[in-house]
Amino acid sequence: MEKFSSLKSIPAFLPLQNIDTDMIIPKQFLKTIKRTGLGKSLFYEMRYDEKGKIIDDFILNKKPFNKSKILIAGKNFGCGSSREHAPWALSDFGIKCVISSSFADIFYNNCFKNGILPIKISEEKVLEISEYSNREEEIEINLSRQEIKFGNKIINFEIDEFKKKCLIEGLDDIALSMEKINHIDKYENLINTNKPWILNNG
Repeated sequence: MEKFSSLKSIPAFLPLQNIDTDMIIPKQFLKTIKRTGLGKSLFYEMRYDEKGKIIDDFILNKKPFNKSKILIAGKNFGCGSSREHAPWALSDFGIKCVISSSFADIFYNNCFKNGILPIKISEEKVLEISEYSNREEEIEINLSRQEIKFGNKIINFEIDEFKKKCLIEGLDDIALSMEKINHIDKYENLINTNKPWILNNG
């Protein structure tokens, strides 16, 4: 997983509440188990019409927002089913940070496992930062300092220290397991010596 330290981008503002995972990536795109290739189908039903043509006035179809790395959204982002394809689609599109006043718990945790920083701040602050989307001006995210910089202002955000460490060091579930590989090998050797029937069963 790519390490996350700081990020600078013109943010895209999607002022909708209760954006669920089916809106983020519709169910017909869930057949794949690859983390790549889903970006083109992100927000599919909002980005394309019934004939598959791009809807020009949707925020992520417009320049410069089609290159945005930061998405600002309404409260309760990522609600609905627990599909991990949702952060896969966001990441593949290029979104590395989502700012909202609240997130669905499963989606929130899935973001960290896929290299995306979800930031929770008040609705008032969300609206304040969204002005920089309207003005097409960059904002900067500094994860180490837990800061959002915009203009001459700074907003601090809270984050779990372990989740922060995982993003900064680029550690997903597999990488975390590999950090313990020596302990795992030692345990398996011990079990194989003392209780060989457990590991050799079947």
